Amino acid sequence: MTVETLFGTEETAEKPRTIRFRQIKAVYETLVVKESITDYLKTGTRYTEPKQVFETFSFLMHETKEMFLTLHLDGKNRVICMDLVSIGTLNQSIVHPRSVFQTACLSNAAAVLCVHQHPTGDPSPSSEDISITRRLKEAGEIMGIRLLDHIIVGDGEYLSFAERGLL
Repeated sequence: MTVETLFGTEETAEKPRTIRFRQIKAVYETLVVKESITDYLKTGTRYTEPKQVFETFSFLMHETKEMFLTLHLDGKNRVICMDLVSIGTLNQSIVHPRSVFQTACLSNAAAVLCVHQHPTGDPSPSSEDISITRRLKEAGEIMGIRLLDHIIVGDGEYLSFAERGLL
């Protein structure tokens, strides 16, 4: 029997075997949010200071559980998508660099902005917040996806790791 291979035609005595592979495909989902606010978070929004991010995501203070979000940005720091990485408990959220950068790679992000809230209202960073921010920065540097900032939303106030020199 003659079979075509990557290296040309070959003679074989056996019937060719079927080999099955799993292929992973990126599937994007568009969520439709119906609100009276039309300029909430549009694709292409460009953030130039942490206060803008705080104003956009201050609604997180209405949540009872800690939520960790990432904004994926293009080369001009415009939002291309948002990812809800983790919903935690009252005072903590489990975040792993793999979860953050998996979706950032799929969206072809050049940079990410991390945002989470402290349901207690105090935006002071915990030791875990500082630790995960360092890990995210290191992982991002390896992958070529910059971590621009990590913003903690509190009750009427926020903390920016970039502004505080913690990044």
